[in-house]
Amino acid sequence: MVLHDKQIILGISGGISAYKVTDWVREIQREGAEVQVVMTSNASQFVAPLTLAALSGKRVYDTMFDPVDAEQIHHINLLRNADLILIAPATAQTIARLAHGMADDLLAAMTLAADLPVIVCPAMNSKMFTHPATQNNLEQLRSYGYKVIEPDSGDLACREEGPGRLPEWSTVREVVLQTLSRQDLAGHTVLITAGPTREPIDPVRYLSNRSSGKMGYALARTALRRGAKVILVSGPTSLPPPPGVEFISVISAEQMAEAVLSRSTNVSVIVKAAAVADFRPSESLGQKIKKGQTDRQLKLTATRDILKILGEQKKESGKFPLLIGFAAESEDLLAEGRRKLHEKNLDLLAANDITSIDAGFDVDTNRVVLLDRDDGEEHLPLAPKEQIADLIWNRVSKILDK
Repeated sequence: MVLHDKQIILGISGGISAYKVTDWVREIQREGAEVQVVMTSNASQFVAPLTLAALSGKRVYDTMFDPVDAEQIHHINLLRNADLILIAPATAQTIARLAHGMADDLLAAMTLAADLPVIVCPAMNSKMFTHPATQNNLEQLRSYGYKVIEPDSGDLACREEGPGRLPEWSTVREVVLQTLSRQDLAGHTVLITAGPTREPIDPVRYLSNRSSGKMGYALARTALRRGAKVILVSGPTSLPPPPGVEFISVISAEQMAEAVLSRSTNVSVIVKAAAVADFRPSESLGQKIKKGQTDRQLKLTATRDILKILGEQKKESGKFPLLIGFAAESEDLLAEGRRKLHEKNLDLLAANDITSIDAGFDVDTNRVVLLDRDDGEEHLPLAPKEQIADLIWNRVSKILDK
């Protein structure tokens, strides 16, 4: 996990959305990090320090001056083991304090003294947010190197509608993970394919497979966090495109082939995680086949093998992106994986057993074996697909460094 053994300071200021951040404490802990809560005095009017202390398992700090612990300089000591400051919600008052270097409360003084990444999540009335003073202050924070996550739009606590809602944790999580991830893929462009393809039989029916796209999308998210520019070519899935990627939506195997082959020369790495159909109907009918037409035969034609074409181009040119493939097998996993690795001239192949109910298609976990050109194999244990993706990028990063 990216956040394993990390310590995040969660700075809470006095806005109505402070209550939402109580859930974030648990979310951060699930990622493997420790949470240290620092509050402004106004924040304690919206959520009790005792609640946050119980959730975080740590004392909550909300004052500069502590007669019980007078020898401790809290705004300095709290930073000593911290990796990141996350301020949410960041009110207009707190943003103004930070922008102008004021140090009149613990959160502002601590942030002023911090030599570590700071993420700010503004949340307030939409008129306050769009006011030139607030916008100028946010621009000032960006000039300091702080990351500002734009608020969501929608219904506000003041019964108005507009920008100013605290962003969802899923949005904030990506920024936190990207901030704390190593940037070993910076400067590289990676092309990833994901999901299934659909090969039309008639206007209603098509040939496809059970691929959900989850592995490919996990690879895209984790590559983006590690600094890569990501091109994601995806077949039909129910997943939202990861923010920040260049997203190309396709339907058929031929569309995916065209999208990949036209972009293959300007990237450092190509990862084919898509489950592309091996066959398509030789003829796609313009009208729906009726139930009574029982004598009709479905003739199939092989689709283009995208990875094999890329492997042949690599062999001919001598200079080509790293090629990473996936092999979903139901038997002879290692033998079939090695055959495909060498036959398609790949640098790395991730083989997974699709007969396992906890790995492969349409689940959130995977278990793969990484095979390389030197007949080496690395068995990755059952883990969430994001974790598997990170382990794959670890191997890719080492190859790129050679």
